[in-house]
Amino acid sequence: MLRKIAEFYLWLVRALRRIVDAVLWAIRSGLYWGFLLIAPLLLIWYVIGALAHKHEFRDKDEFRGAAAITNDPIDQDVAKENISYLEQNWDEEDSLWFYSATQGSNLLPYDFFLHLEQLESSDLFRSNEHINRFRYLPQDASVSNPDGLPLGMTKDEYQGREYMGFTCAACHTSQINYVDDSGVAKGLRIDGGPAAANLEMFLIELERAMVRTRKNPQKLARFAAAVLTGGAYKTAQAVADDLDRYIIRIGAYNLANKPQWQRGNQKGVTHYGFSRLDAFGRIYNRVLQYLVEADQLRAVLDQSLPGDVLSAANADLVALYEHEDQTNLVLRAVEIINPYLEKLPKAERDALWQKMWAQIYNPANAPASYPYMWDIAQSDFVQWTGLVSNGGIGPLGRNVGQVIGVFGTLDWQRKKGWSISSLIGGQGIESNHIDFKSSIDKRNLRRVEEHLRKLWSPVWPNAFSAIDVDKAAKGAPIFVERCASCHANINRTDPERRVVASISKIEALGTDPVLALNSVNYKGHSGLIQGEYVEAGAGELVLEPVNPVASLVKFSTKNVVTSFDPDKFPIRRAAEWAWDTLQASEKNEIKATMRRGNYNPGTTVNPFLPIRSYKARALNGIWATAPYLHNGSVPNLYELLLPKKREGDPDVDEEGNPIEYRSDTFLVGSREFDMEKVGFRDSGYSEHGFLFDTSLPGNSNAGHEYAAGRTGGLNGEVFAPLNKAERGYLLEYLKTL
Repeated sequence: MLRKIAEFYLWLVRALRRIVDAVLWAIRSGLYWGFLLIAPLLLIWYVIGALAHKHEFRDKDEFRGAAAITNDPIDQDVAKENISYLEQNWDEEDSLWFYSATQGSNLLPYDFFLHLEQLESSDLFRSNEHINRFRYLPQDASVSNPDGLPLGMTKDEYQGREYMGFTCAACHTSQINYVDDSGVAKGLRIDGGPAAANLEMFLIELERAMVRTRKNPQKLARFAAAVLTGGAYKTAQAVADDLDRYIIRIGAYNLANKPQWQRGNQKGVTHYGFSRLDAFGRIYNRVLQYLVEADQLRAVLDQSLPGDVLSAANADLVALYEHEDQTNLVLRAVEIINPYLEKLPKAERDALWQKMWAQIYNPANAPASYPYMWDIAQSDFVQWTGLVSNGGIGPLGRNVGQVIGVFGTLDWQRKKGWSISSLIGGQGIESNHIDFKSSIDKRNLRRVEEHLRKLWSPVWPNAFSAIDVDKAAKGAPIFVERCASCHANINRTDPERRVVASISKIEALGTDPVLALNSVNYKGHSGLIQGEYVEAGAGELVLEPVNPVASLVKFSTKNVVTSFDPDKFPIRRAAEWAWDTLQASEKNEIKATMRRGNYNPGTTVNPFLPIRSYKARALNGIWATAPYLHNGSVPNLYELLLPKKREGDPDVDEEGNPIEYRSDTFLVGSREFDMEKVGFRDSGYSEHGFLFDTSLPGNSNAGHEYAAGRTGGLNGEVFAPLNKAERGYLLEYLKTL
């Protein structure tokens, strides 16, 4: 608390100094009357913009809300008192604020999530044991989480309604379990660590539980009675009607991102499983969905739906196309046509949905590991492909993009005239503009980014087996020779540290290319923003009817950043926007720079070629971030130093000894740590784990085989393969980072 008070007073002194400087400048310039005129406005801006923010640093639970893990289907149970935290420069208040700080995510009505029952029982869907199945971390109630929601789930308010949504922590907080010398199971919570969550399974099960509740009279009666106690609904029928609406909406989202609908996939279905998500694909799809205009939607439905369905729904669809409110057209159309499609056989219905979605969306078929968050604010480029520059207000745009992906409400539509937001967003002064109104909480996104600047990477715990100092010392020069050119070694506690990404084209790395190729190759209808200009790295592009989705996302996120908060009165929303934008830029010490590394530069023909690459970053704390490679295809650091077995590779060496290769299949889902191989337990729990099959599209475990002598460095040099002892030295050194 003393540290927080000191930080506040230092900030206040700096703010007062700025005001004094402004007054002195006005006096020196002889602008007395001008200053007197603008002084009240400056004061209002200062009070509203600077003092109206609410950092909730008041939750001091010593366990940071961590709940006991019981009846775990994969690992040993862990008692609450046996869950602890490593030193990462955050205290209890810091962690708990991060866990519950809303970003404007609105998955479903808050009371629905509180009271929804599980599919096969009357137990709550959100119960600790059930939520642990999806590998979200259970939490006890605390000041900042009064209803005891899982870590990373929180209450958001938008336009007078309350929703359950996700926070950054849902995907970026992890737990590592181990058994101590006395046989007691213990857990280490890692702030900013990659989550083990399975969002795909969570959303499918959520939809199924909602459908069962709607169809089962007893479940529906219990659910409606519980929801009515919250006061957001007046009647049980209103609850049932809204339940229908969210079943359709979440169902439509699940269908649009269904892995089975991968185009041209003949090798099987690439489900995400634990610890992964195709965030790019899902963000891309949500942007495309909300850019759809009436003419495009009409064409899609006319080409996809049977004549009898079109005829039956025609009046409602025409009313939708011609309605003054053109927000969320796709969702509203789904609500209209769904009752007619539900009458069709399932195979026919699924084929129709697939035909419709193929004209709007791209397959979200490139799942990637959740990235770790320490040093993210000190990095020059972020995302697995190095897509986003972290300079200036870049982090704000990047965070806006991820909230779009995790269910921010997007009320985008065309409006007459112009607005300050649209002018700043690059739309110019035209006869009409696109209003990018949304639930996205840019104030909290800016705060989260500032909060992450304090976060340190975790160091190898004393509770683990001791690091062999001699082996680590032998591994250090191997790291310098083979790894340091891409993975710089930094001081994790240095407030001035900088992480310069090394960008390598996919051809040089040899790792699975699907994510990078999707990022560049995916295209979609520009809809609302057709004809606008967007900066694409190699100059500005005019958005044609069909464009790379990367350009559509860039324009959309920029305009969401420039839009004001619709839940606040006009003066406050303008003042807070100006303050937050200024703070986001001023407090970000990262400058916009050129990419560094071996990548393909952008051209006017293809300005997004640089992101046909993957990014390397500093490896401090790498021991806590399994599984490895961008797609999580290697279970531990030990195997990362091995080659992938290819057709024709021998099973034994010249002396008859077995040759070790990376695993082609392994299990994920366990939190139990393997201290020797540095990763999570990857066998022995097939019933409840997820089988990772590296033969499926997007799952290749090839590439990045520097230790095996198969991948060339930045200069193309290929080193001789390390022997078993040398690999052991390097692995021991990696534990020290």
